[in-house]
Amino acid sequence: MIKRSERLNNVSYDLCGPLYEKAKELELEGHRITKLNIGNPAPFGFEAPKEVVQHVIRNFANAQGYSDHKGLFSARHAVKRYYREKGIANISEEDVYLGNGLSELIMHAVEALLNAGDEVLVPSPDYPLWTAAVRFAGGKAVHYHCDEEANWFPDVQDIKRKITDRTRALVLINPNNPTGAVYSKEVLQELVQLAEAENLVIFSDEIYDKILYNDTAFTSTATLSESVLFVTFSGLSKNYLAAGFRAGWMLVSGAKHKAQEYICGLNILASLRVCSNVPAQFAIEAALNGQHNIFELTKPTGRLGIQREICYEKLTTIPGITCVKPNGAFYMFPKLDMKQYNLASDQQLALGLLSEQHVLLVPGSGFNYPYHDHFRVVYLPAPEELSQTMDRLQTFFKNHQQ
Repeated sequence: MIKRSERLNNVSYDLCGPLYEKAKELELEGHRITKLNIGNPAPFGFEAPKEVVQHVIRNFANAQGYSDHKGLFSARHAVKRYYREKGIANISEEDVYLGNGLSELIMHAVEALLNAGDEVLVPSPDYPLWTAAVRFAGGKAVHYHCDEEANWFPDVQDIKRKITDRTRALVLINPNNPTGAVYSKEVLQELVQLAEAENLVIFSDEIYDKILYNDTAFTSTATLSESVLFVTFSGLSKNYLAAGFRAGWMLVSGAKHKAQEYICGLNILASLRVCSNVPAQFAIEAALNGQHNIFELTKPTGRLGIQREICYEKLTTIPGITCVKPNGAFYMFPKLDMKQYNLASDQQLALGLLSEQHVLLVPGSGFNYPYHDHFRVVYLPAPEELSQTMDRLQTFFKNHQQ
């Protein structure tokens, strides 16, 4: 038998795991599946800004050759300006790396840092790519608690308890996937001070930094210090509704003077894949230089704002379900009182919902959350479809009450 690499033994990604494969089987049988498993805006009628698409089309003939391994200078210049306007100091185009989506760049950032057995502090619940990337690189993902009773903010004391002499980095996902939390400046300052004291790299995943509700303030972590090495991640998938472009970037800032070997490693990995896809790099330039404002969707009367209200109201009317209302992104992470239902686990919940109501979502354990009583809902479907889908959830839970 030809076996897979042992590095994959502890690597999983439940967003496209066995439940997703089951959903495809049901589709082949003729069933229509409502896919709330992944934050992909396009199937639900969201479109990238027209000027971004047109800019890519106009420059397609100019995208036939390789770019610099870090990316087109014009696109990196746009990224640099984006973060300077946020308040990140002492950065240049050479600190910016463009990638085939955030996934590739997360893998690069982690692989360039870790040796076998090194530890990275990852939130629980997390976006599971972070845990997978650490494990694939030979490291150990140490999950720190995010407190549902405190708006899903990181538990700083738990983080402190879990730091060892092998800890190399702290991952922050803000705005958060899967909870929708947006961290306060005060919490971020506390975490930055801890990272400085412990000489930790901060990986700050900020892919949803424009998707905010109710005038919620967002602070980019790297604005808070120049004494910590920050690697900040974002892209076009969410803020600009262009997930299929696979256009992402990362910015290295802060204490670069003590990270020259690490930065050299990032350069090596960037050059090994030659460059990211060049047409999408033109999209980055156009998006960041354009006038697109997702606030038209996130305001109370905007489509995402309306869908957020529908999802929250319908979920929390189901007996035994509670939910922290999200301030960012387009996810909810509700909790189910398992004692009220004939369901043994979140996995059984998700499989039953798929089989009986043809709704695909991800159980909380798929986000490395240790308690099997949560699930994630993506509220991207249009209001009418979302309302009908929530009604199907209500029917499912009614059928499974004790």
